Amino acid sequence: MWGHFERHVPADNMARFYHLEIQPTLFGDWSLRRSWGRIGTRGRDRYEVFATAAEALAAARRLEVLKCRRGYVRLPEQLDLPLGQGA
Repeated sequence: MWGHFERHVPADNMARFYHLEIQPTLFGDWSLRRSWGRIGTRGRDRYEVFATAAEALAAARRLEVLKCRRGYVRLPEQLDLPLGQGA
């Protein structure tokens, strides 16, 4: 996982998410998955493939800057722990 962003504007009834995920492909390339939509929905997905992890990371960072300029806030990463474990 790379980053999860949200934007809330109660006056406009707006609650949106934007999710970025970098992962290797089966063919040795790297993919950047972008998911976005209204919070509580599945949203939409788009995949981009890059030759190196550095290229995928640079693209993710560019998108992070763009989304933060538009009012999105990056949320802290959360661990996926089974119920009953963790703090």
